[in-house]
Amino acid sequence: MKRSILVLIVLFAACAGGVVGSIFTIRFLDVSNASYQSIEDRQKLVLTNYSSDTSYSVPEELDFLATAKQVTSAVVHIQTSYGPGDFSLNPLQQRFDAPVRSSGSGVIISDDGYIVTNNHVIEDANSIEIVMNNNQRFYAKLVGADPTTDLALLKIRGRALPFIRYGDSDKITPGEWVLAVGNPFDLNSTVTAGIVSAKARNIGILRDRSNLQVESFIQTDAAVNPGNSGGALVNLHGELIGVNTAIATSSGSYQGYSFAIPVSLVKKVMDDLLEFGQVQRGLLGIVITDVNANVAEDFNLKVNQGVLVNRVNEGSAAEQSGILIGDVIIGIDGHAVNSVSELQEWVARNRPGKEIKVTYLRGGERNEVKAKLKNNNGSVEVETKEIRYELTGLTVEDVPYKELNELQLEGGVRAKNVTAGKWKEAGLKNNFIIAYIDKVPVDNVEDLNRILDFKKGGILIEGFYPGGEKGVYGMEW
Repeated sequence: MKRSILVLIVLFAACAGGVVGSIFTIRFLDVSNASYQSIEDRQKLVLTNYSSDTSYSVPEELDFLATAKQVTSAVVHIQTSYGPGDFSLNPLQQRFDAPVRSSGSGVIISDDGYIVTNNHVIEDANSIEIVMNNNQRFYAKLVGADPTTDLALLKIRGRALPFIRYGDSDKITPGEWVLAVGNPFDLNSTVTAGIVSAKARNIGILRDRSNLQVESFIQTDAAVNPGNSGGALVNLHGELIGVNTAIATSSGSYQGYSFAIPVSLVKKVMDDLLEFGQVQRGLLGIVITDVNANVAEDFNLKVNQGVLVNRVNEGSAAEQSGILIGDVIIGIDGHAVNSVSELQEWVARNRPGKEIKVTYLRGGERNEVKAKLKNNNGSVEVETKEIRYELTGLTVEDVPYKELNELQLEGGVRAKNVTAGKWKEAGLKNNFIIAYIDKVPVDNVEDLNRILDFKKGGILIEGFYPGGEKGVYGMEW
């Protein structure tokens, strides 16, 4: 009897379990026949009694929203072409020998169209095109470039453009949040976040024939990839503190560390290129090395940090100020220098003729002298490029504003005395006003000089004659 009751209980439990399981399956697991037509409506129904937590807010030091919105419109996509050029006198070359194209990033630093980028982004390019965040396009002229710092200055013709104001890279500290903005892999307006990992890094990527390269990078862990070069590194106030330049990688893509040129150096180089078309480097004229424990022991130094002077060039600023081999430089203009990269940056901020204060140790005794920096040729004068009014087979002159206004031009250069040579062979005649070279506006004779200095291969010349007749000419440069 008891056994029969036990069997009945087991059978009842099994049946009850089967019924409950069937109901569960039908109720919760049957997705073949939904009783609604909108997923969004279903979500609203299920979440009717759900209340979101509106009390949470992002701490100010982690709020990237305003900064990202503020700076993205001032970071541009740079598209370059190399090779035979966009224009060629040979139609077959245009068809079958198309130029190689590349891209990078740039930062607008003035409302009238000056843009900072890396030299390696535009080096040897035949054509430089700027694409704004709103897809507006401009052809850019190369105002000047400096391989020793890997910086270049471009100019587009625009007004009231968004730009990023300079910050102070001297004040940033490791651990501080920063944003990197650029165009990695042709993905426009990409923003990544990270912290400052270190300052004054020398990673040995720049090379210069005269050994004048300056590497004093800001190191960050913000993700930077190919295409980010020339883009902005900004603080959370939306200020430019660096120009993204390189990554430490074995794969070609981001692997944890990126490097930016500090804006303290960028500002000086941009002003040099703007005013002179080339960088004005003030030099102490010494060969130096970092002081570490081994160097200190080998040279019996009484300090473990600083910059050891290995050689003093004859007639240099250092020699004339009394600096000797074996001295350990520990400061420039009151700022401590613990490495070669720090010393290079502080000195490179100055032009020839500028007097700086050098603090050094000799035999453990602290000394301070003033040194008037010189250029690479041993002069204290800045070097200016000569404006050429006489080109091969052509004389050029600036055009008065009244004439430009009549032709509805903002700038131009008049061709005079067109004699035998490539200009005449191209078809140019006297009094032709050169308004564009490869779609880039020509402002004046100095501007024409700068444009032609960076041109190679075929160029396209556009302009007008005094009567308004348009002229378009192709020429091998």
